[in-house]
Amino acid sequence: MEYLDQDVSNCSVGRAIGLVGDSWVLLVLREVTRGVRRFSDIQEHLGVSRSVLTDRLNGLVTQGLLEQRAYREPGARSRSEYVLTEKGRDLYPLITALRQWGDKYLADPEGPSLLTTHHDCGAPVRVRLVCDEGHVLASSDEVDRRPGPSARPRPTASATV
Repeated sequence: MEYLDQDVSNCSVGRAIGLVGDSWVLLVLREVTRGVRRFSDIQEHLGVSRSVLTDRLNGLVTQGLLEQRAYREPGARSRSEYVLTEKGRDLYPLITALRQWGDKYLADPEGPSLLTTHHDCGAPVRVRLVCDEGHVLASSDEVDRRPGPSARPRPTASATV
């Protein structure tokens, strides 16, 4: 089946964008991956409205990317903080890839605003295309694509009428 003949309604990229494609969602996830977990800290750091942040955090909890946990400082009322779940932590390469691309093409003339390094050796952290055999790919030109197990033909115009 040729790609243009394939139905894309069940595409994993499309589904992922539907979940994390909102810029506030990715920025909230960026904050939580950096250890900013409390609502007020996230709101202040991002400059996002309370209603937008509430909506995005609730969605991330509902979708299983974040877990809401109660905490209580001495003498204060109980509050919530947000912690990445495994599903949320699995998005770290995406956030790293966006940062890496942004550092290359959008950083200030003096360089990026954040450097990420491996705490054991100090080498920069970046995303690479690597096959399961360990081969590092130079570009997407080295990737073959073929229909997967849930591929189905695209409905024809006459079938949708």
